[in-house]
Amino acid sequence: MKHVSLTAAVAALMALGSYAEAQTLKMSHVRPQDATIDVELRAFAEAVSEATGGDVTVNIFPSSALGDYTTVQERISVGAIEMATQPAATAADRRMQISSFPYLAGNWDEARAVYGPDGVVREVMAGLYADQDITMLAAYPVYFGGISLNIDPPETVTTTEPKGVKVRVPGIKSFQLTGEALGYIPSPIPFSEAFTAVQTGVVDGVIGSGAEGYYASFRDVTKTYIPANTHFEVWYMIISDESLAELSDEDQAALKEQAAAFETTRWEVAEADQGRNEQRLVDELGATLVALSDEDLAAMAEKTRADVWPEVLEDVGAEWGQSILDEVAAATK
Repeated sequence: MKHVSLTAAVAALMALGSYAEAQTLKMSHVRPQDATIDVELRAFAEAVSEATGGDVTVNIFPSSALGDYTTVQERISVGAIEMATQPAATAADRRMQISSFPYLAGNWDEARAVYGPDGVVREVMAGLYADQDITMLAAYPVYFGGISLNIDPPETVTTTEPKGVKVRVPGIKSFQLTGEALGYIPSPIPFSEAFTAVQTGVVDGVIGSGAEGYYASFRDVTKTYIPANTHFEVWYMIISDESLAELSDEDQAALKEQAAAFETTRWEVAEADQGRNEQRLVDELGATLVALSDEDLAAMAEKTRADVWPEVLEDVGAEWGQSILDEVAAATK
């Protein structure tokens, strides 16, 4: 009888040991449930579970349910939240503004060279995250940014001339200065208050997102969309070093492998996804899609680089920032 009890006890302890090895990771993102990123992250979570034999479960929390992305990054840094796929929070390190420099890339090929695997900015951002005890697992290309207005297009919409139009911008210096360079009146407003600000007429529109973001979060207040390519939006899949270290070597390798596959797949579909979302604004919302010529875009890029880059470089560290811009220029020739 004692022998049976001992065997049962050993079995129970072994079961507990196996259970203790299983890890659940909370993953935050900023878009609503069923948005593109939400669907793709749920597929990623399934792939991770399968690749680790159920050892690792990734639970997805959409709509910033775990907090604003700045707060989430801070909490990941200290291990209070495990993972996120989201924009870089520049409040933690102003140098992270390098990721959203306006007109850093002019087309999708250039974007991939800058932000894709082994890209200049991607590698720099991985280092900046590492300084915060965070591991970057993947870069997630979203879109080239544009401008959403809740009014008809102003007469000077295709130029950089003053428009007398007030727009919400993120509380990031580069976006504020870009708004001014393109002829708008920028008003820094938290994302959580942005929709109401447009709806109530506090501002006439938004700079800082792109067609997918405006469709997901501003669809009821978008009458005009201007694909001005203001910046290249890239989010990063990140995990706290502490959470990563708690996984077995095999599970760490599987997680990283699935993150790389997630990134590869996204680069294959991101450009078409941008075009599809621009068309959705027209077909489903009846918005006006402003046609911009290559000359229009070139003029916007030239003025923004001239007006904005020097000031943002001072903010991130002129010598450090210029060395990266030089590398970007070499990579996009």
